[in-house]
Amino acid sequence: MSADPAGGVTATRATLAEVAERAGVSISTVSKVLNGRSGVSGDTRARIEALLADHQYNPRNPGPNHAPLIEVLCFEIDSSWAAEALAAIERVARRRGVGVVVSGTSDRQKPDLGWIEGVLNRRPVGVVLVASNLLPEQMQQLRSRNVPFVMLGPAGDVPPDVPTIGSADWSGAYAAARHLIELGHREIAVITGPEDMMAATARLSGFRAALEGAGLTLRPEHLRRGEFHHDDGIVQGRALLSLPQPPTAVLTSSDVHALGVYEAARALGFAIPSQLSVVGFDDLKVARWAGPALTTVRVPIAEMAARAVELALEVRADTAPAPMRIDLATTLVVRDSTAPPRL
Repeated sequence: MSADPAGGVTATRATLAEVAERAGVSISTVSKVLNGRSGVSGDTRARIEALLADHQYNPRNPGPNHAPLIEVLCFEIDSSWAAEALAAIERVARRRGVGVVVSGTSDRQKPDLGWIEGVLNRRPVGVVLVASNLLPEQMQQLRSRNVPFVMLGPAGDVPPDVPTIGSADWSGAYAAARHLIELGHREIAVITGPEDMMAATARLSGFRAALEGAGLTLRPEHLRRGEFHHDDGIVQGRALLSLPQPPTAVLTSSDVHALGVYEAARALGFAIPSQLSVVGFDDLKVARWAGPALTTVRVPIAEMAARAVELALEVRADTAPAPMRIDLATTLVVRDSTAPPRL
C-alpha cells in the first residue's frame, strides 16, 4: 500500500502482512481465509475478504509445481449435455496449455461442501461453472484472489457483472413452435425444464410467444414441468398422451425429454410422427440416432464451452470485451419426428 497526498492509504496491491495489519489479525488468520479454511469467525472473515478485495491482494503466481489450471464445477456431471461441454473445455484448455480440474455438484445453486477450499488451494487461472451457481460469499472469495469465473448455461439469477455464456433459447423455442404451427398443429403441448434455469424459462417464453402470435391458446393441461431428465419425459409424456384430448405435437426443453416422450408414445401405441410430432432441444449426438431421427433445436454446446474457457482467460488477462453476457445462436434442425397432424 502507499500513502496518498492527504495521508490516506490508496487501494494498491497489498502484501499478506499488510492485510493482516489492517484487519487487526495474525498472518495465519488471513492465510486461513485465503485458503477457505475454517476456524475464523464470520465477522472476521468478512472483514478480511473486504480488505483482500479493496487492496487487490494477489497470491503468488503458480510456480513450477503448480501448473496453470481451469477449475470446472459441473451440475449433473454424468448428463449428455455436460459430457459434450466438458469434452470441448478440455480440448480448448489443452490447446492453450492449461490443465483442467473437474468437480461435480448435486445442487446447481451452490457447490458441495469443501469445493471452494480445494479451489483456493489450487489457485486456478479461472473457473467455469457448467449449469451451476455460486453463493455470493464464494463469488467474493474468488474475486478477492483475482480468480475469474464464467457461467456456462447459467442457473438462477446471475448478477449483471458475472460473465456468462448461453444460447438464444427464446428464439430457438419460437422457431420450433412455428415449425409445428406451419405443419398444421393446433394442439401443441410443452414439457419445460426447472424454473430456476434461465434456459428453461426462456424456452417456455419463446414457445408461448409463437402460440400467441398464431392466435393459439396453451391449454393448462398441456404445460408440463420437470428436470432435464429422461424419466421426466416418460412421466409427462404418458400424462399428456393419456388426456381425453391428447396433443398432436409436443415441444420439449431437452432431447432427453423428447426421448422419454418417444418411450411413452411406444408404450401407449402412438406412432411418431404420424400420430404425434415431437421436437427436442440441444441436438445432442443421440438425437440423430433416435428412431425416428429427432427434429430438434441445435444449441452450440461445444462452441459455448470453448468460448467460456477463452472468456475466463481473457478476464484473467484483462482483455475481455464487453458485453459480459454472450448468447450464441440456435438453429432448428428438421429431421423425421415431425409431420402434419393426421386429419
